[in-house]
Amino acid sequence: MCSRVVRNTVMAATLFALPLTTPLHAQENDQSKDGSNTLRTTKDGDTIVVTARAYVSDASFSANKTDIPLIQSPQSVSVISRDQIDLLNFIDVQQAVRYSAGVTGENYGPDLRYDFLTVRGFIPKQYIDGLVAPSTTTIASTGVDLYAFDSVEILKGPVSTLYGSTPPGGIYNQTSRRVSDEFGGEIRGKVGTDDYYELAGTLTGAIIDGISARVTGLYLNRGSERDFVDAERVLLAPTFSFDIGPETALTVNGYYQKDIINGEMNGFLPVEGTLLPNPNGKLPRSVNLGDPDNRFEREQYAVGASLKHVFSSNVSLISSIRYNDYDEETPQNVYGGGGFTNRTDPGQPDFFRTIGRFNFTYSENVEALSSDTRLDANFETGALTHKVIAGVDYRRVVNVADFGFFFDPQPIDAFDPVFTPIVTPTELYPDPFNNQRLRQTGIYAQNQIGLGNLFLTLGARQDWVNIANRADDTDTDQNAFTWRAGLNYVTKSGLAPYISYARSFEPVLGVDSVTNEPFKASRGEQYEGGIKYDGRTLGGNVDIFATAALFHIRQTNVVATAPSNIPVSGTQSGEVESSGVELEFAARINNQVALNGSYSFTDSEVTANANIPVEVGEPLPVTPRHRLALFGNYTVQQGALGGLGLGMGVRYSSKSAGSLPGPFNPVVFNGDASLLFDAIISYDTPDWRFAVNGSNIFDQRYVGRCARATGCNFGAGRQIIGTATYKF
Repeated sequence: MCSRVVRNTVMAATLFALPLTTPLHAQENDQSKDGSNTLRTTKDGDTIVVTARAYVSDASFSANKTDIPLIQSPQSVSVISRDQIDLLNFIDVQQAVRYSAGVTGENYGPDLRYDFLTVRGFIPKQYIDGLVAPSTTTIASTGVDLYAFDSVEILKGPVSTLYGSTPPGGIYNQTSRRVSDEFGGEIRGKVGTDDYYELAGTLTGAIIDGISARVTGLYLNRGSERDFVDAERVLLAPTFSFDIGPETALTVNGYYQKDIINGEMNGFLPVEGTLLPNPNGKLPRSVNLGDPDNRFEREQYAVGASLKHVFSSNVSLISSIRYNDYDEETPQNVYGGGGFTNRTDPGQPDFFRTIGRFNFTYSENVEALSSDTRLDANFETGALTHKVIAGVDYRRVVNVADFGFFFDPQPIDAFDPVFTPIVTPTELYPDPFNNQRLRQTGIYAQNQIGLGNLFLTLGARQDWVNIANRADDTDTDQNAFTWRAGLNYVTKSGLAPYISYARSFEPVLGVDSVTNEPFKASRGEQYEGGIKYDGRTLGGNVDIFATAALFHIRQTNVVATAPSNIPVSGTQSGEVESSGVELEFAARINNQVALNGSYSFTDSEVTANANIPVEVGEPLPVTPRHRLALFGNYTVQQGALGGLGLGMGVRYSSKSAGSLPGPFNPVVFNGDASLLFDAIISYDTPDWRFAVNGSNIFDQRYVGRCARATGCNFGAGRQIIGTATYKF
């Protein structure tokens, strides 16, 4: 009794000490409240057992907006659980997809601001708890710290039937940490290479009967592989759950995050000295051709709620709403994008040494309101079962962005950089870049019809999209109807073959230069077939889930194959295709062995483009044809070494194009192929976990991407991080 009072008092004092203005965001109420999907350790005599209940996921709520098991979903979905995140020490979403099929991350090396991903050749949209995140005009990522989330779910292929305007490659959804009625949590510290220091923790439990809460916080201070870069981050993410009655539950949660980064973290290195030879030798991976006084500032928060009401055992209502505010500023961003100033006279000391520089300043504010309300019903008609959802979602997004582009008259020696004071522009952001307001309303319905072990999934949606360019008072309406159909059969052995067809759309701003008509929405369609396997049918302490998929995506009504939300010019004649094979599995065996593996073959191609004919036949940027990854971890359970874990991983990626050819990129450069090794050593006790994680442990030097001859980035080098976690 006394301990319970103490726990409740600690919870209440901690939560009420938070500012009243702490932002919140929505989370689905029908997620489990067990709060235990993290690595746990028990001791029975001389036996140490490390459990990871959620290591292998058999469900993805975002795949169907209802509780249809993954084995019954006629779509390829990758789920990276909190257990996987903790074991492999992923610190952002880019790292979290390292062992997933069809997904490429870290396209710009170890970027400290955003998560750069491609899925089946396309840049995915980010969702948080099933609602779209407020991506900026040019970046489809908010960069919210991964520690705030329980899982990352990659939905591959068109998902417009449930989520509205989305790219044909798919989306990724991050599910926030859940509350638990049971008191518990953790405190975690990390120390690593490049001056990496992090302190984080999460605490959950019941405040009073019917009200539970969780608070998650993080402080991060780190450097970079590049010289003269330091970053600081503060994250706070509270969650409250209210049991209003036996049939009604309300969740209120959110996040606040602030980032400050000093120094130039983007790279923008010349191709000579990185990917190609330079008469002066190779550029060091740590070289910084920007300026130590560069600065990136970002502050973002969200507030929202999710309500679930159960009308009966067969019918329920789920309604979620969230408001986001996102602000970023780059008052100085000097970078070495001007290329070598002397490429012709080897007799001069600046021959292939001195780089011209620019200063690109940028400011953007994004305000977004999004909501989703749906009915979920289960019923039978004769021998058929039905799992039906029907709903409406709405979003309103306002983007205001301004920039400045200045030539820096002070070139820099790439091999011996000396930084001189930069002249600050009188007006930091003199030019408008974007001033838009988007409103989208969609109504949708889906029915999963079951006949024994055979399941037919049918879905349809109508969207009304209005985009106002507030700079010139013009409006564009781009309405769209999308649908999907899928069929799968689940055998008693756990095998489930499936086929599916799905469509997507994305708004395109501007006027067609040939027809003088407003652009239509870009369209996508995908055919997919494959087979899934749920190895839980094996019984015992074995969890295995595997997927093999074949897919073909075709995107039409493309104006510019490089994605952008700002108005573009040209005629709407472009087409893109992406086809491939994906194999992926995750396994947890006898609470001792953890396995992850994937293979992807992706064949992407621009099949038509009247604006830039030279693009036709070229592959999509940052889309390697081959990706192979395999990871294994073994934990000793008995004897003097009980609790010791050892793991090893290998990742291979073939070369991929850094850009598409065009007027500004007459020559396309392929990034290097890479073969990288990861390793883990850990020790677990019932209360503590100690781990040292290393990625690219042999420190292979490779160029991840060259977007142009003056825009190369090294891939992530060796990173070693030690972690100590106390769990209670």
